[in-house]
Amino acid sequence: MFLTRRAASSIFLILFATIARAQQPVSPPSELPAETSQDSSPKLDHRPSPRSNPSAVQASIPLAVPAGTAVQVALDKEIRVRNVDQPIHGRVVEPVYAFDKLVIPVGAQATGHITKIESLSALRRTTAALDTDFSPTRKLEVTFDDLTLADGKHIPIRTIVAPGSGQVVQFVTADDKGTKKTAKDEASEKAKQAKAQARDAWNNAMKEIQSPGKMHRLERYAIARFPVHPQYIDAGTVYFAELQDPLDFGSEPLTPEKASSLGVLRQTNFVRARLVTSLNSATTPKGAEVQAVLSQPLFDGDHLILPQGSHLKGSVVQAAPARYLSRNGQLRIVFHELDLPDGVQQKVDTSLEGIQAGKNQDVKLDSEGGAQATSSKSRYALTAVSVGLAAFSFGGDRDAPGGGNPAGNTSNRVAGGAGGFKLIGIVLGLTVHSRAFGAAMGAYGASMSIYSHFIARGHEVVFPKNTAMQIGVASVPAAPEHQAVPSSP
Repeated sequence: MFLTRRAASSIFLILFATIARAQQPVSPPSELPAETSQDSSPKLDHRPSPRSNPSAVQASIPLAVPAGTAVQVALDKEIRVRNVDQPIHGRVVEPVYAFDKLVIPVGAQATGHITKIESLSALRRTTAALDTDFSPTRKLEVTFDDLTLADGKHIPIRTIVAPGSGQVVQFVTADDKGTKKTAKDEASEKAKQAKAQARDAWNNAMKEIQSPGKMHRLERYAIARFPVHPQYIDAGTVYFAELQDPLDFGSEPLTPEKASSLGVLRQTNFVRARLVTSLNSATTPKGAEVQAVLSQPLFDGDHLILPQGSHLKGSVVQAAPARYLSRNGQLRIVFHELDLPDGVQQKVDTSLEGIQAGKNQDVKLDSEGGAQATSSKSRYALTAVSVGLAAFSFGGDRDAPGGGNPAGNTSNRVAGGAGGFKLIGIVLGLTVHSRAFGAAMGAYGASMSIYSHFIARGHEVVFPKNTAMQIGVASVPAAPEHQAVPSSP
């Protein structure tokens, strides 16, 4: 009887639970809320993005110097070229940045060696010998393989020296003459200050270089006049050492404050960049594309405006090759687009305010940033000396009884030889006893000096890849959108 009651109670409880469960609403098991469905659901786009909540996910910026970046190194001592693998030593003269951080400062030591000494062809040797040069200058290839920072840290590098290297460089700024006084006087004053700062920065970087004095330069000039002479690399010679491998300096967080100020140009700013496209007034046509990359970041106080690596794109608006009668080449470039590393583009208005150029190029920038090669002022003095030596070689004792000595005076022959064939001409003047021969050598020297300085083609404007520039950059206001005019019925 007890078992029968217990069984009946169990059956009753089971029936009650079944009826209660049947009365509850059951949702389809396959339906999931949109927020928890798979990533392929179209409603995923409505989820909050990490960028809309910067505090949730913070981006990280790699501090890396990419391969292809040029480290500008100037030799700090004169080097007498002897053999391949000869060590060389220099100093970094342009700072290297990664995004917004200085990673290789000016003054860092760079060590390397000579990798190749060019072999001279028979034609080259013969041509040089005709100019009394029996040890002509040979082209060199160098490389740098180590950087040493001020704290003693060594950074091994692998580099290739880019074309256009191997000359003593100066920083040329745009001419302020002819600048009109307008409402933009404040901007003009800022431009002057920026150019002065760029010039001072270059001069300070070159203070570590043991520049030769006047007596030393005179000595080297005299040695170079001898038919056989050693070859030297001058102190201050600049090389563009392109990195073959990237350099990693870690990373830093991209804070919302830093991200919000990127690309915001409120006024004319002056940036430092390096040329990506090589330029030559003889070969670069008008309309050719030109690119440059910012080598240093731009700050407005503590706010980062443009990071290192931002690109400037533009074109050549004027290109004139050198012509005869000593007319020199001209180049004018304009950048009109700025690309940030994150892909954001904006139109800009720019002006070239300063640029690196070889000291032997004699390049100047006009007030609008156009580059023009100039002729050396010494050409007048050199031509006057050659003409004077020629005139002296025609002198002698012609008025003496009997027409004088056909051999002429030794001093006159030597003068003619010096004007025409340098040291060899002097020797010929001493040994060849002919007044006509001495006069011919003098006339040849004078005519060649006049031709090369006043009749031959002028000098070209040449800016190799990696040339450092200072550029004024201002944003271009967006054009107002035109409202649609309703058509008449």
